[in-house]
Amino acid sequence: MSTTVSPFHIAIPVHNLDACRTFYRDILNCEEGRSSDHWVDFNFFGHQLVIHYKPKSTEDVHTNAVDGKSVPVPHYGVVLPWDTFQEFSKSIANKGVAFVIEPYVRFEGKVGEQATMFFFDPAGNALEFKAFKDMTQLFAK
Repeated sequence: MSTTVSPFHIAIPVHNLDACRTFYRDILNCEEGRSSDHWVDFNFFGHQLVIHYKPKSTEDVHTNAVDGKSVPVPHYGVVLPWDTFQEFSKSIANKGVAFVIEPYVRFEGKVGEQATMFFFDPAGNALEFKAFKDMTQLFAK
């Protein structure tokens, strides 16, 4: 398998296109790309994220226990450089984002030391952002 990093593409459902467009553009600072009346492309930290309109689901959020916290499943996000994560977490907190799991460090001083945080977009999609103290340990066991 190649170790070259390539952009990924992810499409997510949203029941409120305008609110999510504002969230990804103005809160997360993602550059908006192409769009129509049913979808919007964003540059999601170098990856292509497309929000697609879908009527609201009544499905409950599922969680799994990790480190004594309730991690929402499914979720998506990106791995940021350590310093970028610190700045980004402060920026979105200052913009009023409500964390499901506040930024914290897992495995401190151990293999795979990482900072992580979880929050929802306005459509209820769970996002995780994380950063590794040493990026070479991204897949370390």
